[in-house]
Amino acid sequence: MIVLLKDVPVLTEIKLDSQTREPLTEGVKRKVSEVDKRALEAAIKLKEVGGGEVVALSMGDDKTRTALLESLAMGADAAYIVNEQGFKGLDTNATSRVLASALGHIGDYDLILTGEMTLDSLSSQVGPRLAELLGLPQITYVKEIEIGDGVVKAVRELEDVDEVVEAQLPVVVSVVREINEPRIPNLMNIMKAKRKPTTIWSAEDIGLDVDEVKSHSHVHILSVRAPVVQRKQVVIEADSIEEAAEKLADAIIDEGILEA
Repeated sequence: MIVLLKDVPVLTEIKLDSQTREPLTEGVKRKVSEVDKRALEAAIKLKEVGGGEVVALSMGDDKTRTALLESLAMGADAAYIVNEQGFKGLDTNATSRVLASALGHIGDYDLILTGEMTLDSLSSQVGPRLAELLGLPQITYVKEIEIGDGVVKAVRELEDVDEVVEAQLPVVVSVVREINEPRIPNLMNIMKAKRKPTTIWSAEDIGLDVDEVKSHSHVHILSVRAPVVQRKQVVIEADSIEEAAEKLADAIIDEGILEA
């Protein structure tokens, strides 16, 4: 089982530049995206029931290895990281091509798992695009999963119903947050994680040309800025709490926030 993981900045630690309104990410801690972590937990549980091996795969940089230590401590057996400076800023289309090539170099697999989306882009595209590139069936929005006799049986969480589906292995599965609660590794497993194999690949190592891959990236982010927020600074003046409450209610109604 191969689990696709992405390390993202810890959102609560990101500050904004007061002049440019751009996020300041330098020095901010990174961690595996929470929904991806649930995909990893699902894979580990499947291994505990039926055996097998769990491998983590990620695209990133020098800091990604540190972030992926938690996945090894949780129970992944090995980790692979594509670390190529030229791949920074790729869109989901190009990213999927890189991951497809990396998967081919890892070897045979029965199941590819990923979160339905990462918490930085919320695109929900990498899993489906990867399945298309690999020519594999895909099951999305999975909240329950089991494997038996070469078949994946999953429960999909849709808007108003749950859908039960089956697919022959190998298959790409993306999970939702509700599938589980990831385990917290103990100290012994954290220490063991540092001794588990981690392989770092460049673009050349997995047979890719940086410029050719970048030509498949069609979405280019020009800037990321926080919206301008201007407070109206309405001051309520009153001689009593009752009068202040009444004036506040009138102000809220005048703004259209509540109806009278």
